[in-house]
Amino acid sequence: MRLTLLVLLCAISMSASAQWLSFKKHERSPLLPQVQDHSISRFAKADFNKAKRIKFKTVPASAYDMELAENYVMKTAQHNMRFRVYDLASYNFSDLAQLYVQQNRFSEAKWYFLQSNFLSRQQNNDKLTINNLMHLAGVKSDIGDFILAQQDLIEARDMAASHGWLIDLISVEKKLKSIQNSRIQTSKAELRYASNAMVAQNSVD
Repeated sequence: MRLTLLVLLCAISMSASAQWLSFKKHERSPLLPQVQDHSISRFAKADFNKAKRIKFKTVPASAYDMELAENYVMKTAQHNMRFRVYDLASYNFSDLAQLYVQQNRFSEAKWYFLQSNFLSRQQNNDKLTINNLMHLAGVKSDIGDFILAQQDLIEARDMAASHGWLIDLISVEKKLKSIQNSRIQTSKAELRYASNAMVAQNSVD
């Protein structure tokens, strides 16, 4: 009887030792530290103000890319106008107008430059107003409205001079000179065309 109890106790002891060793071999890794910030703002609350503007220095690779860019800027402008963020909306309209210039959609470009100018003047953003006037003059020059283009540039020049913005003043002067040269070249081409037409008419007669 005693021998049986002794064997039973030894077996129990060996089993317990084996379980302990097995537990030591498979220790659990420490728990990861709990996240202290339980708000969802870091993930769900995007900083929309950082994406208010988009700049296009070159034409997107395809018509599809251009359409995506146009839709993005349009929605951003609508958002800013809806919440009366007019200072950013004025930039959105200017960016949208430049997109239309890249597509030679001059009527739409002209309209959005005018809208941007309206807002920039309300916000006393003369820097953007000068920039818009220069781009607007380029659009008017492209469609042949040289006199109106020069008027926009003269207004931009006066505005830059009143603030003492030398860099802007130089840029406006270069643009004004370029448009004046384009006007002279266009006038010469029209005179040559008219002269050739007169010669051709005389030869027929």
